[in-house]
Amino acid sequence: MSTTQIDSEIKITEKAAREVLKIMKENGVPESYGLRVGVKGGGCSGMTYALGFDAAPREGDTLIEEYNVKLFIDGKSLFYLSGTELDFSDGLNGRGFVFNNPNAVKTCGCGESFNV
Repeated sequence: MSTTQIDSEIKITEKAAREVLKIMKENGVPESYGLRVGVKGGGCSGMTYALGFDAAPREGDTLIEEYNVKLFIDGKSLFYLSGTELDFSDGLNGRGFVFNNPNAVKTCGCGESFNV
């Protein structure tokens, strides 16, 4: 299997990484798993972000490790997510993961979908 390991295409903040590790622990997800970060068609702006846990990277995935969290990103998603910072917010506007994506030219009001 071929995976690429890089350290600068997508970043995760320390706060987001702590939340990922907390969710993994609360749900019994093995520490060896990683967070699959991707995009899929849909949403009011054309594309939506997708997060989920995966046991290992897939063929062609990019692997990024920061703050003891492994991120798995498929090639298509990496195209749309290059330069993105994954953060976590627990402020007045709600609680959840936030994608700070410099490629998004249009986003919806909730921040869960975008267009490039």
